Amino acid sequence: MNWDQIQGNWKQFKGQMQERWGDLTEDDLDQAAGNREQLEGKIQERYGKTKEEAREEVDQLVAELKD
Repeated sequence: MNWDQIQGNWKQFKGQMQERWGDLTEDDLDQAAGNREQLEGKIQERYGKTKEEAREEVDQLVAELKD
């Protein structure tokens, strides 16, 4: 699965993202609206992660969704 597929089915994947990053609100995910950079920014804000750490976590999620 690639990011375009996630973006196209954003509403379907929001629940999985909220499970993984429980501090992200539904509003946070709605604001990101499938935009990877915005999602990574929200993860940085809520969890105090670096840009690289947030990117790695999103990469992990994408890899898991491929399985």
